[in-house]
Amino acid sequence: MAGRFAPRPTRTTVRGGDVVAPGGVPRQGSAAAGRVRRWVPDGVLDLGLVLGPLRRGPGDPTFRVDADGAVWRASLTPVGPGTLRVSAHGGEVRGEAWGPGAEWLLERLPDLLGAGDDPDAFVPRHRLVAVAQHRRPGLRLTRTGLVLESLIPSVLEQKVTTDEAYRAWRLLVRKFGVPAPGPGPVGGRMWVMPAPRAWALIPSWEWHRAGVDDKRASTILRAVRVAARLEQAGAMSAEDARARLEVVPGVGVWTSAETVQRSHGAADAVTVGDLHLPGIVGWALAGDRDADDSVMLSLLEPYAGQRHRAARLILLSGRTPARRAPKMPRGDIGKL
Repeated sequence: MAGRFAPRPTRTTVRGGDVVAPGGVPRQGSAAAGRVRRWVPDGVLDLGLVLGPLRRGPGDPTFRVDADGAVWRASLTPVGPGTLRVSAHGGEVRGEAWGPGAEWLLERLPDLLGAGDDPDAFVPRHRLVAVAQHRRPGLRLTRTGLVLESLIPSVLEQKVTTDEAYRAWRLLVRKFGVPAPGPGPVGGRMWVMPAPRAWALIPSWEWHRAGVDDKRASTILRAVRVAARLEQAGAMSAEDARARLEVVPGVGVWTSAETVQRSHGAADAVTVGDLHLPGIVGWALAGDRDADDSVMLSLLEPYAGQRHRAARLILLSGRTPARRAPKMPRGDIGKL
């Protein structure tokens, strides 16, 4: 296994978390030593599967993977920007962090790597799901504790192609974010996403250049105006957090589910309203490629309490219906 991503991932495969990031020997002699924490998980841990859903495309300026499989993340924590490098070797996880947010990131390292998740609570009811679970014993559901970090890119992904959403996130973070603290990975500069005030001050033409329409931009602007209230949802249950998120106009059930899956490690937050997921679940479990949300929820009913985990395993199984139409063309309103 090589420490790189699968070529040309789609939103669906990224949500499934099929990111190759094998454990490697911790790098020696970094340019600037950071704070370090070592942690031993209570079972098999696959960094790529756990942290893969946090990456927003191969060019995500907040997420990198070293050649040795170490994962880098740049985050805006409640106490300031921070960079975290996570590597696994010999059953031990090593986290090294830089910046004002270093202590905050290291304190929550176990939660980030699924320490609060309970994969043993999942009982497969279909052979395909059982095989997918057996092949990926290192799957844990991450919990970042950061709501806005997952909400904003999820809003950017509303009703557009994956490439469009990833491009918008990449351009806006690089232009209006701040450089990530610390040495950073070899060959790739990292950035911390903009603070709420910086998002609020982005001019309308910059949203347009990034390919973000007024509806999505307005939703993000409404969200950052109540950023403190939304971040408080990180300490709530996933259900209460979704209710608070959905108070913001433009944030519906699809967006709130995509957010709490990452911020809360919500094992039951199945994504409803997705263009592709119902057909994939329907095809994998019942041979029904035309399944809608109601059929998908019916098929996932045996996994109540663990429906998101079941959906992830289905996505990771690779069993998807063949394409019947050309790929949705990529748009770019910035050229208009």
